[in-house]
Amino acid sequence: MTDTGSGTPLRVGLVGYGLAGSVFHAPLIAATDGLLLDTVVTANPERQAQARAEFPDVRVAASADELFARAGELDLVVVASPNKTHVPLATAALKAGLPVVVDKPVAGTAAEARELAALAEERGLLLSVFQNRRWDNDFLTLRSLIDAGELGDVWRFESRFERWRPQPKGGWRESGDPAEIGGLLYDLGSHVVDQALVLFGPVTHVYAETDVRRPGAETDDDTFLALTHAGGVRSHLYVSATAAQLGPRFRVLGSRAGYVKYGLDPQEAALREGHRPQPGAEWGVEPEFLWGRLGAGESPVTGGGRPVPSLPGAYPAYYAAVAAALREGAANPVTAHEAAAALDVLEAARRSAREGVTVAL
Repeated sequence: MTDTGSGTPLRVGLVGYGLAGSVFHAPLIAATDGLLLDTVVTANPERQAQARAEFPDVRVAASADELFARAGELDLVVVASPNKTHVPLATAALKAGLPVVVDKPVAGTAAEARELAALAEERGLLLSVFQNRRWDNDFLTLRSLIDAGELGDVWRFESRFERWRPQPKGGWRESGDPAEIGGLLYDLGSHVVDQALVLFGPVTHVYAETDVRRPGAETDDDTFLALTHAGGVRSHLYVSATAAQLGPRFRVLGSRAGYVKYGLDPQEAALREGHRPQPGAEWGVEPEFLWGRLGAGESPVTGGGRPVPSLPGAYPAYYAAVAAALREGAANPVTAHEAAAALDVLEAARRSAREGVTVAL
C-alpha cells in the first residue's frame, strides 16, 4: 500500500462492474472526498467501455491478477463481483497487503467470514462489508425514533423488501447452483437481517419459509424469516420477487406507539438514473407523501398518527467512514464479524426451511 499524506487521495481498485460495481460502488467512491477510483476490473468489453465513459481517467484491467500485480500503487480494493468470488478475491487482496471492502454477502458461510476477519486482523488490515441499507432513509428514521423512546419498548419488528418480478431474469443471482450463493435469502435477506441485528441485537431462535414460486425459477424467490432476539423483540422479515401488492417497508410496534412506513429509499433509483451525490447538494430526500406515520390505535391508511419526516438517506456516509478508518484509524463502519453474525442467521434460516424446524442459535 502506498504512503499517502492527508492531502493525497486513497487509490481504489474496484473488482466488478455489474449492478453493484457500476450503480453503487463506483459512483459512491468517486463522490467521496479522499478517495480516487483508480482502476476498474472487468473482462466484459461493454462494461470496460461503460467504465471509461463514466470515469474518463480510470484505468481498466481485465482480471484481478492485473490489479494485484500493482498492489503497491493502491490503497484499497473493493470486491463487487459475483458472490462466489467474494472470499477468494478478498483473501487475495488481503494477502497482497491491501485493505478490502466486500459487497454483501461477504461469504457463503459464517465460518468463511470469520476466517477472512482473522486474516485481516493478522495482517493488520481493514476488512469492511458494504451493508449500504444501514444508511437507508427509513432505517435512519426508525433508528432515531427508537433511540428517542418514541415507540417505547419495541415488541415486534416487521420489515419487507418486496418486488413484483413475475418473470425470472436469469443470471447467477437466480441460479440454483449452491456454489453461486444466489436466491433472495442471501441477497435481500442479507439486508433485512443485518438491519434487525443492528436495531435489536443478537438472535436466539430462527424460523424460516423459503419457496420457489415462479415458473422456471431455480432458487428461492419468496422467503419469510421469524427471528427471536435475546432482548425479547420478535422480527418478521419478508423478501420476495413475487409480491403483486407491496406491503409496508416497516411496521414496528411498541409499548407506546407504532411506526408504519411505505416505499423504498430513493437512493438506488437515483443512482440507477445516473444521479450522483454532490457536495452541498440535496441527496437521499424523499417527498412528504412517502413519510411514515407514528401513532397508537389509529390506521395510517386513513391518515391516523402523525407524519414523521424521513431523514435523508446517506449512502455516501459509508465510504466516508471507510476513508476515515484508513486515514485516521476511525471505526470500521461494518465489520466482518457483524456480517458473520448475520450469516449465522441466514444459515439457520436455510436449515429451518429445509427441515421445517425452529433453529436455536
